Amino acid sequence: MQSRRVISTIDAHAAGEPLRLITAGAPRLRGATILERRAEMLAEHDWLRRALMWEPRGHADMYGAILTDPVSADADFGILFMHNEGYSTMCGHGIIAVTTILLETGMVAVGDGAAEIAYDSPAGPIRARATLDGGRVTEVAFTNVPSFVFADRVEVTTSYGELVVQVVYGGAFYALAEAAAAGLEVERASIKNLIDFGMQVKHEVERQLDVAHPDAPDLRGIYGTIITGPPRDPASGGRNVTIFADGEVDRSPCGTGTAARLAWLHMNGQVAAEERWVHESIIDTRFTGRVLETTRVSNFPAIVPEIAGRAFITGMHTFLIEPDDPLAGGFLVR
Repeated sequence: MQSRRVISTIDAHAAGEPLRLITAGAPRLRGATILERRAEMLAEHDWLRRALMWEPRGHADMYGAILTDPVSADADFGILFMHNEGYSTMCGHGIIAVTTILLETGMVAVGDGAAEIAYDSPAGPIRARATLDGGRVTEVAFTNVPSFVFADRVEVTTSYGELVVQVVYGGAFYALAEAAAAGLEVERASIKNLIDFGMQVKHEVERQLDVAHPDAPDLRGIYGTIITGPPRDPASGGRNVTIFADGEVDRSPCGTGTAARLAWLHMNGQVAAEERWVHESIIDTRFTGRVLETTRVSNFPAIVPEIAGRAFITGMHTFLIEPDDPLAGGFLVR
């Protein structure tokens, strides 16, 4: 008979979006690259994702991360992100939350003032810079992978009407759609329709296009839909809700989504280099982005974005997985 499994985590949220960092009980991954380790997690250890992301320990909108040894000389950690459907290529709110956890718990030793942590993510290298005050992290800003517009005009047909969307990349591929074009608003009262609309757009774009990163073909497919609307706060540049994975709702403004949207805005002359651009979420939380520099990804004009926000630790947990529990592997009601 299998023995009981004991898994430890530290939970946090960044701008309202949860992050569960697995700190003990996870396997040591052997792959030579982060993408190989992601494939290894999926093939051999996916029980861990399902047990901690799904009910009864998680929920349909749970999000998690696991740290690994780095694969490059310049990184401090490798990192993988997980959700209700599988494993992300990158996650901005996750970088903000994990950096906060590492520094505030002393897992990475640091004095007061500022600290840097470098990560190997499946999408590429990420460098996070934290500002601290009295041992608390007051902001994390990270330099993301180059972000670009993959397709600037894709016509899709949904039950909400016909509309034109863009395909943008900010560490993951997204469809970028206006809520108003579907007769919707980026408000919590509309969340069921927003989920439905976002998933229809995602699947319709995937039906039409083979979406893959030109330099890393394993980074492929539409991760989600960024549904945009006018901001509530006049100091903000935009508002959004990102529907990703299997109908998961990002409570934060979405870090990689903010990077992707910045690429679109910069290409269209709406955000200048070094301009601070504030992105609102569906719960009115905010991330700030800026274009650090321009570059190219293969034939695509691209930007190097920086995204900044704050996270808070919400709990430290020890989870038990009993071998005779018929629901040990987790489940989802929706």
